[in-house]
Amino acid sequence: MVTGCKPVSTPIDPNHKLANDSGTLLADASYYRQLVGKLIYVTFTRPDISYAVQILSQYMNKPTDIHLQAIHRSSTQLRAFSDSDWAGCPDTRRSVSGLCIFLGDSLITWKSKK
Repeated sequence: MVTGCKPVSTPIDPNHKLANDSGTLLADASYYRQLVGKLIYVTFTRPDISYAVQILSQYMNKPTDIHLQAIHRSSTQLRAFSDSDWAGCPDTRRSVSGLCIFLGDSLITWKSKK
C-alpha cells in the first residue's frame, strides 16, 4: 500500500485559476514540456484527462511552478505487471503469458498469449 499519497477525484481542480503570470517561471521548462507531451499521448486511451491536458498545454511556452503543481495533480505513475506459465497448458504443453499496464489506476493496455 502506498502511503503519503493524496488521491484526487478529478485530474484538475474544477475551479482552477491558472494564468500566464501566476507563480514563478521554471528554470528548466523542458521537464514540464516532456510531462505535457506524455500526457497528450496518453489522452488517446484516457479521454477523462483531455480537458486537464488541454488547459496545461496552453502554458508550454512559459510554465511556472503553479502550472507544474497542476500537472502533478494528475497521476502519471506507470505500472506494469506480467505473468507467465511455462508449458502450463496440459494438452499442448504451450506457455501462457500475459501482461497489463496501468497509468495511475486506469488500465491502458493488456495482452494475453498462448
